[in-house]
Amino acid sequence: MNSLTFDRPNALCGGFFILSGLLFGYQSLTVDLGSWLRIGPGGLPLALSGLLVLLGAIILVQAARTEGEPAGRIAWRGMLFILLSPLIFGLTVRGLGFIGSVFVTSLFASFASYRMKLWMAFALAVALTIFSTAVFSYGLGLPFERIGPWLRW
Repeated sequence: MNSLTFDRPNALCGGFFILSGLLFGYQSLTVDLGSWLRIGPGGLPLALSGLLVLLGAIILVQAARTEGEPAGRIAWRGMLFILLSPLIFGLTVRGLGFIGSVFVTSLFASFASYRMKLWMAFALAVALTIFSTAVFSYGLGLPFERIGPWLRW
């Protein structure tokens, strides 16, 4: 008879998703859920926490069915660049405006990969800036400054 073995990293990930989903679901019950026709401030977090629990259960079941690959070395460079990117966006959005902040942040984040070339990082930053401005500023009409005071002459 085969003993049940778990792929440890995936089992931990699935358990974390389930625990997080249950915690956020519990917290969303403390505010008004609303009705099916008019969702309240707790309705969307409750639905998203349910999806998080479902995703965690799927990952946990998959962890019991297959044996994972051994983990390699930790990608410290990638974690540093990606985790600092929202901080850079938050610190520069008032001064540079949305366009400048998205450009600087995406340029910074693109160097999380060792394989990123300078010209490719610039192209990615320009494309992401154009796309984000088109979607959030023109498409959704969000009220924010496109060009901040640091870039005005």
